[in-house]
Amino acid sequence: MSKQKKVPTKKTTVPKKKRSKNQKIELGKSILALLFLVFFSALAGYFAHDFIIFESKTKDYTEKTAKKKDIKKKEGLKKKTVTKAPVYEIYPDLEKKKYPQKLKKPLPPPRIPKNLPMVAIIIDDLGYDMGLAEKFLELNGVITLSVLPHGPFSKKIARIARENQIEIMLHLPMEPNEYPRVKPGPGGILFSMAPDLLIAQLNNNIASLPSIKGVNNHMGSRITADSSRMNQIFSVLRKKGLFFIDSRTTSETRCKSSARLFHVPFAERDVFLDHLHEIDFIEKQIKLLIRVAYKNGTAVGIAHPFQQTYDVLEKALPEIKTKVRLVTASKIVHIVGD
Repeated sequence: MSKQKKVPTKKTTVPKKKRSKNQKIELGKSILALLFLVFFSALAGYFAHDFIIFESKTKDYTEKTAKKKDIKKKEGLKKKTVTKAPVYEIYPDLEKKKYPQKLKKPLPPPRIPKNLPMVAIIIDDLGYDMGLAEKFLELNGVITLSVLPHGPFSKKIARIARENQIEIMLHLPMEPNEYPRVKPGPGGILFSMAPDLLIAQLNNNIASLPSIKGVNNHMGSRITADSSRMNQIFSVLRKKGLFFIDSRTTSETRCKSSARLFHVPFAERDVFLDHLHEIDFIEKQIKLLIRVAYKNGTAVGIAHPFQQTYDVLEKALPEIKTKVRLVTASKIVHIVGD
């Protein structure tokens, strides 16, 4: 058997110079790829870190916002920090027509009976001017203070009044016919409110001034003319044991019928003392208030924190106390008979 000769296989040989060049290229590509990998890893890490922080902040913000919304929903209101005083009052046209600015002839002094009639003087719209509030707090006479909710000085005024045994009321902001051109201010009871929101707002206003004895309306010509909304308000006042005095900002008021329905102690404003900010006019209104008291046995006068009002009351109170019995608002109210 013949032996086959092995044919040697030819190997392809690459020149050393070419091989070295190829290796350098491959090495360069590897290093470049590694650098890109490191760069993109660092970039991805950076964005991932920022995304985690952003997501965490977003989550915290969302949770906080949700909590705030939930609190507002439960309370049924939006709280606002307000330092500017709202419009004090919108007086019905009847007041302007009935009581002229100038008194043609001085009123004769009333005849003093054995039992002096009772007069309650209420100072409305307190809570935004601490200087004037302090002056009214120091008046030498029985004065009832009606404080707006959520004013910058409302709580302080209420605290000082309580410490000095001065009766205070909640001056409850209510929507007037002129709304939204004229707004009642923070804590306002609006016509558009659903019953649960209206009651929540009312409860919040009452809670802001826990030492109040009663309530009277600030503005409210639209709300007080609506029986269903006044019934909702009086249902809360009945539960809280609070009285109500109708400021009578409209002749269409339905407050008295609601007070009768819910057996809430009630009275009405007889005279606005200072819807014209003139000393002569305010003095004339005080005389009118005394005349009403002698005619009806009781009278309620409402004034506002004006410097002119304070000046007149400071001077007139000693004389007023000789003609009528000054009492707190809670002494004037009574259950309306059927």
